[in-house]
Amino acid sequence: MVETSIASALSTSLAPFPWLLADVGGSNARFAWMSGPGQAPQHVRTLSVAEYPQLVDAARAYLNGLAVSGLIGSAELPASAALAVATAVTGDVVRFTNSAWSFSQHQLADQLGVQTLVVLNDFEALALSLPRLRPEQVQGAPLGRPVAPMAVVGPGTGLGVAGLMPHQRAGGGAGVTWLAIPGEGGHATLAPADDFECELLSAARREFPHVSAERFLSGIGLPVLYRAVAQVAGQRAVPEVDGKWIVERALADDDALATRTLDTFCAMLGSFAGSVALTLGARGGVYIGGGIVPRLGDRFTRSAFRQRFEAKGRFSAFLQPIPTPVITDTLAALDGAAQALTQLS
Repeated sequence: MVETSIASALSTSLAPFPWLLADVGGSNARFAWMSGPGQAPQHVRTLSVAEYPQLVDAARAYLNGLAVSGLIGSAELPASAALAVATAVTGDVVRFTNSAWSFSQHQLADQLGVQTLVVLNDFEALALSLPRLRPEQVQGAPLGRPVAPMAVVGPGTGLGVAGLMPHQRAGGGAGVTWLAIPGEGGHATLAPADDFECELLSAARREFPHVSAERFLSGIGLPVLYRAVAQVAGQRAVPEVDGKWIVERALADDDALATRTLDTFCAMLGSFAGSVALTLGARGGVYIGGGIVPRLGDRFTRSAFRQRFEAKGRFSAFLQPIPTPVITDTLAALDGAAQALTQLS
């Protein structure tokens, strides 16, 4: 849920403009600016997390860059900020799962000088963007926009999961608002679908006592999956590879282990996404976000993802009509962050 308590404490007039927006993952922090209502996020910049000691340093670098470029006034500061972060938001102190960054929400609000601060999970923000997605932001967009629960699953540096539920407006007014359901579904225990995947999980347990979905289905997980595939296949893995290398080699079809790893990744992601659909009753669609799948193109379409998404025994018929569009716009979470501020008013 959007962290409204700090917003209420910091401002009596919620979300005054201008707004600073951010989508902060384990590798990159994307910032944007909104100077007034009805605008799309503008002046988008992507900064490397590794290049800044903490989030506030990256935010200040972004704001300084806008001022130097003349895009905002030299003394202009945001009045409100919405930060979508790749970790659980459970209190004042926020610690990132896949980077060394951490911060106190109240201290960060003081450091940025904002009246209103909203901090939410990055996939909570991505979920809030789903009803607002335009056709050019999505591959395989469903026809129409049914008022039904939706979900988003996204392999990036880690594995994000969130839901989105329609909510009747207060007082019985016309239309609905949308309630995002954040969570840490990427850390749920990964389930195998056949004997081969059982062996993969057994191999991974030699490294990790708990094999979560993120251990295989993410940028940091692809090397783990690659090593497990090599062990089970009795083949020698290339040492010290990263997720980017695996994807590139697989798409080029010049490394058999990388190819089998990517095929397994798509299949297991399908099983996991199908489980999310069943858990949330996501009849409105399970959207695939994150930075990995959009890079796969037709390779993903031809993979076992959809077959495995539907392979749920007695509930296959329940899953068959549920669309699984791919979010191709990596900036969609910034729209969701803006929506989080909008919904405060």
